[in-house]
Amino acid sequence: MKPLLLLVDDAPEILDVLRGILGGEFRLKVATSGERALRIATGPEPPDLIVLDIMMPGLDGYEVCRRLKADPVTARVPVIFLSARDQVFDETAGFAVGAVDYVTKPVIPEILLARVRTHVELKLAREEIERHNALLEQRVRERTAELARTQEVTIQSLAALAETRDLDTGLHIVRTTRYMRVLAERMALHPHYAPALTPSAIELICKSAALHDIGKVGIPDHILLKPGRLTAAEFELMKQHAELGARAIEKAERAMGVDHNDSFLRYAREIAQTHQEKWDGSGYPRGLRGEAIPISGRLMAVADVYDALISRRVYKAPLTHAEAVAKIAEGAGTHFDPDLVEGFLSIHPEFERIAATFADTDDHAVKAAATATPSAPREPGEPEEPGAPYDRREPGEPGGPREPPA
Repeated sequence: MKPLLLLVDDAPEILDVLRGILGGEFRLKVATSGERALRIATGPEPPDLIVLDIMMPGLDGYEVCRRLKADPVTARVPVIFLSARDQVFDETAGFAVGAVDYVTKPVIPEILLARVRTHVELKLAREEIERHNALLEQRVRERTAELARTQEVTIQSLAALAETRDLDTGLHIVRTTRYMRVLAERMALHPHYAPALTPSAIELICKSAALHDIGKVGIPDHILLKPGRLTAAEFELMKQHAELGARAIEKAERAMGVDHNDSFLRYAREIAQTHQEKWDGSGYPRGLRGEAIPISGRLMAVADVYDALISRRVYKAPLTHAEAVAKIAEGAGTHFDPDLVEGFLSIHPEFERIAATFADTDDHAVKAAATATPSAPREPGEPEEPGAPYDRREPGEPGGPREPPA
């Protein structure tokens, strides 16, 4: 279909001349006033270009052009002024209100036709580029969404391995992922943490949280499922789950051929390896201290410990939310990054809400108890295990570790 031009002039004889010059290559609409031109231009089919006289009764060409440029429907329609005025001031005024060209009367047909062709071609080319860019952007969005789904499926598939070995992990993973999100979003408001906790980083960190205990798939059942206190040798084996998890994720990265530092599994690897590290350097597996522990691991430490404290297990009763908050506060500067503890204390009701929304069911507890390996009874006179352990398999401060016997 030929491009559509709108010709605007209050002199019918000028419109006849313009029809003769432009009618062979373009579809034409005409208007003899500024008001009529605006109604046509904003109608069902906006023109591809407007040839506009300046000197008209009522709305002159300058005012018509201003209104065209102020309307989103017609703002990008090119306007060529047509006028008997040939002073520099007149041309400058025309360009100032948004025109793309200025042709003086009497019209030279070849010049007018060449300029109209040029500006129509530029407009149509710009629109084609915009359509092409929009299509590319849509494809990029689709590919990005597909990649995000692939990443999520990969992480969920790996996390499912941990769930098959340890019945404690299912809703624990759901809760800790949500704890991580609210805490990370709170810390993103802190100027020190904002550069590392961008929205995209938080998204990947939270997805990766599900893999924090993936290394437990390499721990023997008699240790992993033991409800009682671990021996010193068993605890040393249990501590290996952090490095086992990191190595498993590294292997997955190599298999996918992705860069170690740019991989979407980077945060999963960090979390698996460092969520048992402590701010004062007394954690495992590497005894990292302070900010040598990645922010993802420090976030996971708070989320993981809080959930262990408030969860019922076959070997311990749950703490109340208030008691768990107090334990986390006690660990500031020793177990936990003190800034993260401060952030946690400012939003701890969110943790309580998440815990209530995704609480373990009685059925879950029964299944866990049924599959647990019974522990040996204590000898007569043997004291109860000290304190309130976070986890039967992962001793830690504060709150009395479930350390193996000396």
